[in-house]
Amino acid sequence: MRALIINCTLKPSPEPSNTEALAAVVGTELTSRGVQVETVRAVDLDLKPGVKTDLGDGDDWPRVHDKLLAADILIVASPTWVGRPSSVAQRVLERMDAMISETDDGDVPIAYGKVAGVVVTGNEDGAHHVISEICGGLVDIGYTVPAQAWTYWHLGPGPGPDYLDDEKGHAWAHSTGKAMAANLHHVAAALTGRPWPAPAR
Repeated sequence: MRALIINCTLKPSPEPSNTEALAAVVGTELTSRGVQVETVRAVDLDLKPGVKTDLGDGDDWPRVHDKLLAADILIVASPTWVGRPSSVAQRVLERMDAMISETDDGDVPIAYGKVAGVVVTGNEDGAHHVISEICGGLVDIGYTVPAQAWTYWHLGPGPGPDYLDDEKGHAWAHSTGKAMAANLHHVAAALTGRPWPAPAR
């Protein structure tokens, strides 16, 4: 079983990413369950604006698309900016929009039978809004979102330290992240080897 974490931080490598650090907790738990986990930092790639799988020369999205096809589990990890998902997360979802019309040889949408969850960080409130926006997009694309397939960390209203700067709230975010990993793995395992029927027309 394979999992792909798409880190939608605005910080390019090698700058430390709070979002990637929390997503790694989920990834470590998945690894302990025998899942092969890969992380992509989307901001490091040239993801051109649009809603097609391949936008031509210089577009890095086709490589990400191949990773999405290979993964049984997808985790979209985003910081909170102005109470919303990051612009990078929005770009990722827009590029994934092309998957809605892509099908396998049996006319089954390619995201059917795959599961997804969300990780959110930020030193401001709005995590549940970010989770709902990203999950809504993932369901539209065809992913199955299991029960409690998310975790987040924030310090509430007003400015404050970042996830990597403050241990406050880590225990809850980590335990919730481990539960998230368990739920993703359980549902992905349940769907493995069970072909999804083509949508009724």
